[in-house]
Amino acid sequence: MVALAQQVQHATAGASLEVDNISHHFAIEDRRLDVLDKVSFRAAPGEFVALLGPSGCGKSTLLRLVAGLEPPAAGSLKEDGIAIAGPDPSRVVVFQDPTLFPWRTVRDNVALGPEAQGGLKAKRARIDEVLALVGLSSFAKALPHQLSGGMAQRVALARALVNDPRILILDEPLGKLDSLTRLTMQSELVSLWQRAGFTTLLVTHDVEEALFLANRVIVFSDRPAQVKADLPVDKPYPRHRGDPDLAELRRQILGLLGLDATW
Repeated sequence: MVALAQQVQHATAGASLEVDNISHHFAIEDRRLDVLDKVSFRAAPGEFVALLGPSGCGKSTLLRLVAGLEPPAAGSLKEDGIAIAGPDPSRVVVFQDPTLFPWRTVRDNVALGPEAQGGLKAKRARIDEVLALVGLSSFAKALPHQLSGGMAQRVALARALVNDPRILILDEPLGKLDSLTRLTMQSELVSLWQRAGFTTLLVTHDVEEALFLANRVIVFSDRPAQVKADLPVDKPYPRHRGDPDLAELRRQILGLLGLDATW
């Protein structure tokens, strides 16, 4: 699959992302639940940023705000300097569950975006291209129940990539995969990102995954989430999991998460 990715040249310029002083809360019955507290960071065009923090701290909520699925209670979000006011094809979300339509083939699932936008005819070649990019050309006519978990998640990635996103938003997309498939998909995700050049925002609970994939790792506190640390990962690709520098960063992040005493 990496070889295929190297053959497919389809550069997509990533967008810059500005998260400024974002606070958010939910109303649950008669009480207010604060989930984000004055969160600020920047992502440069084409940068890969991973978000780590305790379960339930507000990471996925932040992704929804960046995607434009709902407005923040306070603060501002900008893509290339323009306020994010709602969903846009330039920002695409891939969730933990691939959510494929079971009655549609792999190719038809990937074609959902272009079909909904009335541009299916113009995107036919691009659909074939992304299927090759994720290594699923020979499964184009397969149905979701005929796929493994890793293959289904590749379909979800292809469905996102066919829209040529400028910001790819990943909400634990590999979280349900078995460990071996997850390691393979991590390498493939790096390859896809390097080829396409989109800006990537990843939520994960896996510290090693964040360090293997990202240029930067942002560590959040317990809810309501605040930024505890913004750590650069200055290592070239491909990365090696046994790298002592990555091991030191892992120790540092686990300390920020209060887990260093267990390792």
